[in-house]
Amino acid sequence: MISLSAGPAWAQTETAAPASPKPVLALLPAPKPAAVAQPHSPRQLFPGLFEAVQLGRVFPDNKTFVDAAPRQAPTTILAAWRREKNRPGFRLKVFVEAHFEVPASTATAFQTNQAAGLRHHLDTLWTVLARPAAPAPDSADSLAAFRSLVPLPHPYLVPGGRFREVYYWDSYFTMLGLAEANKTQLLRDITDNFAYLLGRFGFVPNGNRTYYLTRSQPPFFASMVQLLARDRGNAELLRYRPALEAEYRYWMRGATTLKPGTAAHRAVRLPNGAVLNRYWDESEQPREESFAEDVAAAKKSKQPPAQFYRHVRAAAASGWDFSSRWFGAGGGLGSIQTTDLVPVDLNCLLYDLEMTLAEAARVAGQAAQARSYAAKAAQRKTALLALSWDARAGWFQDYNWRKRQRSAVRTLAGVFPLAFGLATPAQAQRVGAGLQSSFLKPGGLVTTLTTTGQQWDAPNGWAPLQYLAIEGLTRYGQKPLADTVAHRWVRLNRRVFTQTGKLLEKYDVLNVNRPAGGGEYPLQDGFGWTNGVLLRLLNREEVR
Repeated sequence: MISLSAGPAWAQTETAAPASPKPVLALLPAPKPAAVAQPHSPRQLFPGLFEAVQLGRVFPDNKTFVDAAPRQAPTTILAAWRREKNRPGFRLKVFVEAHFEVPASTATAFQTNQAAGLRHHLDTLWTVLARPAAPAPDSADSLAAFRSLVPLPHPYLVPGGRFREVYYWDSYFTMLGLAEANKTQLLRDITDNFAYLLGRFGFVPNGNRTYYLTRSQPPFFASMVQLLARDRGNAELLRYRPALEAEYRYWMRGATTLKPGTAAHRAVRLPNGAVLNRYWDESEQPREESFAEDVAAAKKSKQPPAQFYRHVRAAAASGWDFSSRWFGAGGGLGSIQTTDLVPVDLNCLLYDLEMTLAEAARVAGQAAQARSYAAKAAQRKTALLALSWDARAGWFQDYNWRKRQRSAVRTLAGVFPLAFGLATPAQAQRVGAGLQSSFLKPGGLVTTLTTTGQQWDAPNGWAPLQYLAIEGLTRYGQKPLADTVAHRWVRLNRRVFTQTGKLLEKYDVLNVNRPAGGGEYPLQDGFGWTNGVLLRLLNREEVR
């Protein structure tokens, strides 16, 4: 039994972050020497100008400038700005547009052929959202080296709208649709891109942008490899084993030297010695892509700015940016406490990674390593179930490692132990009952039971969480409820497509005739993970 007894107060500390070692991956050819160095982000390349543009709201969306491509070397642009900025009639937006190639509006020129139907639309979107492979810059002085986009060696898909780059956890759910559409080469390409990123940076960044190189996202790489292995066999486990091991090293960095009651990077050692994980970002600065929003929000928080920014960035690493799930006393963004929480979803994903590594070692004939990873997975499962299961609520909840108590917030993260097989049958029954009574709405499952104006709260529903809930319920024999969730979500997606010709990033599952809202940016269409999950569920309904 895991003990939750408190240790000495002084032990509840967070260790400093040492410099990260550079990982090595043998899977893919090493990048050219000029491309190995850590690329600089827009704020690092354009000090002063960056802050003027972002805080001056030159563009309504702060992501526009960080995605812009400089037309000259940064030193040339900065020198011109310093010469011209105080001259009469200087207009910053005109200057930026002259010296940068600003990305086009997120409104796409693609016109939906609604008469052709939903499936035709889905099939067309694989082409609309596709992006080609790009070579690494030839030298550190080339203009391409100053762009925020990190080149990838294989083609990939973007989510759509303002999201002009690949995103980590989005991609897995997009890949579910690619598998249904028999786009096998693109499945391989996307997985190889993530293996490349693991080889180059030692982790999969939030997205392939330089301003994302301080954090990852929910680690679905093992699930991607499993998706390939289902069709192509266990050789896929061996092919991607070095990348899987690199991912595991990233998440477990610093764990072996932690004292009980402390944390470093993404690892948390509990008072009883068990190690679990949290979301984390290595920076304590405002996010470059949401710079003005973060600076303004920090002024309203009682936390020191660096602490506030770290929590905000960690929430971005979770993919749930933002949600009452991460909020403390007071309930607003200013109370955010992401790095204090051991998230149930993250630890289920790492359990799956450990089990995948155990299977890869078994396939390789390395029985001792297989047993070692399986033991790590078993230890994680025991610790997580003891900490996260709330018998009174009948729900899996996040755990605050500083306060040594469970969060009182129930969210759809509670379905992850079902989706990844950690829950007991009795626990799964309780979760199913809770989904039925509290989370099930006319359009599917609501993300949380709280309405805050944040996009990962009520009344919004999101494709990945619908899918994982459906998978988890099916896994534990609750197929009628799984079918109900799937049917309501598909029906909502169809209704919105019929009305607008679009598939959207998120949906209002309570008020099905109203568009979803909340968050830092307008509702986006496209949309990668919605498309992937929808096609999977459409095919599921046809074979029932």
